[in-house]
Amino acid sequence: MSRSVMPSPSFKPSPARVLPRSPAEQRWRPGLTGQPFHSEIFASAAEASGAGLALALVRDALQSADQGADAAAAGDTRQVLWVQDRKAMQLGGRPCVAGLPPDLRHRLIHVAAATPEDALFALEEGLKCRDLACVIGEIAGNPRALSFTASRRLSLTAERHGVRLWLVRLDAAPDLSSARMRWQVRAAPSLLPRWNPAAPGTASWHAELFRARAHAPGEWMLYDDTGTLRICPEPEIERAAAPYPVHLARPTVGRSLAARARA
Repeated sequence: MSRSVMPSPSFKPSPARVLPRSPAEQRWRPGLTGQPFHSEIFASAAEASGAGLALALVRDALQSADQGADAAAAGDTRQVLWVQDRKAMQLGGRPCVAGLPPDLRHRLIHVAAATPEDALFALEEGLKCRDLACVIGEIAGNPRALSFTASRRLSLTAERHGVRLWLVRLDAAPDLSSARMRWQVRAAPSLLPRWNPAAPGTASWHAELFRARAHAPGEWMLYDDTGTLRICPEPEIERAAAPYPVHLARPTVGRSLAARARA
């Protein structure tokens, strides 16, 4: 006959362990450290929203590395490689150095590739160079060369050598890819300037994160706040769409300004 063992009076069960939230349930936001090494941005070639968001994400990742635990990346002044195939250049043009952020103008290396195959080769070779801060690519459409195998090669190369890639897909349909983060972006109304409503506003985008390994999907209104990527709150979005009220002075209603100042 088996004998049951009774617990002693001082026995206390261990508390239940609370498991951390799944990474897929964490919301993306600007300024996060540990950005993925391979991201894709789908955008229309009729506007520069794809390249604009790519630059904003590049600067956000570099600033996050400066403030995070990666001390070796602090004050990063390495070059940035920008690769375009011929069709992407025909649709959107080459990068304008004068229009780039001031801290990137003197660091740009541009590669004009004749074919998507040449562009993919340049991207992969650039990812092997740890003297580069990051790599930006622009490829138009869905060329056969950009298969899942080619995408997997880019992901593995970027992760192996620690160089991040943002690949802008112009007028492309989302196909099979190993990119760790995939965006759909379009231009959005800019926030109205505070002092001059007729002046151009800051660059703004409607960005949808439809696939990410470490974050839940979501949509955001993003804008560039003097070089810092930020999420626009809902009241600001409504104010950007509403007419801007301008009141330079109140009416005196028959009284002089001096009289009103003494009142």
